[in-house]
Amino acid sequence: MRITGLGHASVLIETSHGTVLTDPWVNPAYFGSWFPFPDNSRLDWESIGRADYLFVSHLHHDHFDPENLRRYVNKKATVLLPEFPTGELEDALRDIGFSSFVKPISGEVVDVDGLQVMIQSLTSPTDGPIGDSSLWLRDADSTVLNQNDARPSELSAFLELGPVDAYLIQFSGAIWFPMVYELPKRAKQALGATKRGRQFDRTLRYIEELGASVVFPTAGPPCFLDEELWGFNDIYGDESNIFPDQTVYLDWLSERGHQEGRLLLPGSVADLSDPQFSVQHPISDAEIEKLFADKESYLRDYAARRMPEVEAAKAAWAHPEIDVLAEITAWFAPLLQEADHIAHGVDGGVRFTAEDAERGDIDFIIDFVAREVRPYADEKVRYRFRTRRSYLEQLVYEREIDWVNSLFLSCRFSAQRIGPYNEFIYVFFKCLSEERLNYAEGWFAEQNAAEAAETVVLAGWQVQRRCPHLKADLTRFGEIDGDVLTCQMHGWKWRLTDGKCLTSVGHDLRAQRAE
Repeated sequence: MRITGLGHASVLIETSHGTVLTDPWVNPAYFGSWFPFPDNSRLDWESIGRADYLFVSHLHHDHFDPENLRRYVNKKATVLLPEFPTGELEDALRDIGFSSFVKPISGEVVDVDGLQVMIQSLTSPTDGPIGDSSLWLRDADSTVLNQNDARPSELSAFLELGPVDAYLIQFSGAIWFPMVYELPKRAKQALGATKRGRQFDRTLRYIEELGASVVFPTAGPPCFLDEELWGFNDIYGDESNIFPDQTVYLDWLSERGHQEGRLLLPGSVADLSDPQFSVQHPISDAEIEKLFADKESYLRDYAARRMPEVEAAKAAWAHPEIDVLAEITAWFAPLLQEADHIAHGVDGGVRFTAEDAERGDIDFIIDFVAREVRPYADEKVRYRFRTRRSYLEQLVYEREIDWVNSLFLSCRFSAQRIGPYNEFIYVFFKCLSEERLNYAEGWFAEQNAAEAAETVVLAGWQVQRRCPHLKADLTRFGEIDGDVLTCQMHGWKWRLTDGKCLTSVGHDLRAQRAE
C-alpha cells in the first residue's frame, strides 16, 4: 500500500484492490478565506482524479470541494459513503454526477471487491455539518486509518480490528475561536495557547491508544492569503496560534518521545511496505527547510497567484436588491417555532449586525424566547455577531442553510458573549433547514430523555461515566482538579459540587462525593 499526500486531508491511497481518493480540496473555501497549505493546485489532478474510489468525510468545504470534484474526479468512481442521518452528502455528490455508492453501516466492516472498508460515522448535531466520519481500509498487506476531522470518544472500534500501519490525524485548529472574539489581546493569547495545547494533547491520546506504526499529521493547517486575515497564519512563532504547521507539530510529538510522525506534503509518497515507512517528497530537503523557515515569503507568492480569484468573487457578494431582514424573518420564523430544545438552550436573544458604511447597517435580534426575528432596539443581549453586509446578503441570496460552514469558519466576523460558550446557538446556525432542524431537535430530545446510567469513581467523586457533551468516557478523558472536572476531549468543565456545566448551557453532570 502507498499513500500520496495531496494537501490538507486529501490523500490517494493505492491498495492491491484499487485506489482511494479522500477529501480532494483545492479551491478557496469559506468566503475565500481558507487555502490548503502548502499549495496543492499544481498537482496533476486529472491523473489523481482517475481513482477507483472516492471518500468524502463530510460536507465542510475544506473536505468537500464541488468544483474540483466536478472538474477532475472520475464520475464512475465508487463513492464510499458515510452513514449520516440526512442525505445531504449523497445528494450533493449525485448532483455533481456520481452514481455508484457503497454505504456501509457505521462501524461495520464490508468487503468492496476485495478491499476491507469500515466507516465510522459521528452523528451528533455538533459533529461537522451534521456528521463527520473516519475511514479504515485494509488490503492484503497494510491497514490505514484516516481519522481527518472526526473526534470519536474512543478508538475501540478500530482497535478490535487489529494493528494499524498508518494513522492520518488532524492536529491543527479548524474553528474561529478565539481569534474572532472581541477580547483584549492578552486574553486571546491565553485562550489560544490553551486551545492549541488541548488539540495537541488530544492527538497524543489518540496516537498512544491506537499504537499505529506511522503517523501522518493531516487535515490542516489552512492558510489565509487575504490581507485582513493574514495574522491568523502561523508565521510569527506565536504559541497561541491555533493553526500550527506540520513541522511545529512533528517537533512537539518528537519532544514527547514519539518518532513515528512523518511529514506528508502535496506530492509526497509514503511506502507502507518499507519497514522504515520512508517518504519521498516532491522537493529537496533544502527546499522543504526553506518553505517552513521562510513561510511568510512562500505565502506572499501563494497570495499573488491565488488571491485574484477571491477578489473577483468578492464583487458578486453584495445584493442590494434583497430585503435582507424581510427574507430572514420569513426564513427563520417557522424554524424558531420548531426549535424547542435549541430555544430553551439559548434562552435569550442573539444580536446580528451586518455593517456597511455606505449603504447602512442591518441590525436585528433573533429572539429565542419570543421565537421571532425583529429589528434591534437597544436591547440587552448576551450574544452578538458582527460581519459585513455583503456577506450576509450572499448568505441570504444562496439560501445557505449552514452559516457555520460558510460565514463562521471564514473568520470574517467578530463575536461577543457574556457568560459561557453556548453550543445551541451554533447548532441553530448550522440547521437552517427543516430537515436539519428536525434532526437536531430529535437528537437533543433523545439525549435529554436518556439517563447516563453507569457511574464511576474518579479522585473521590462519584460521576456518570459518559460526558454529557458528546459521551466521551470520563474514565479516560476526565481529569479532576479540586472540585472541577475537565473532559479533555473538548475541554469542557463541570463543578462537581452541584454538577453544573461551566463551559456551556444545558449539559449538567450527575456527581457527588464518593462514600
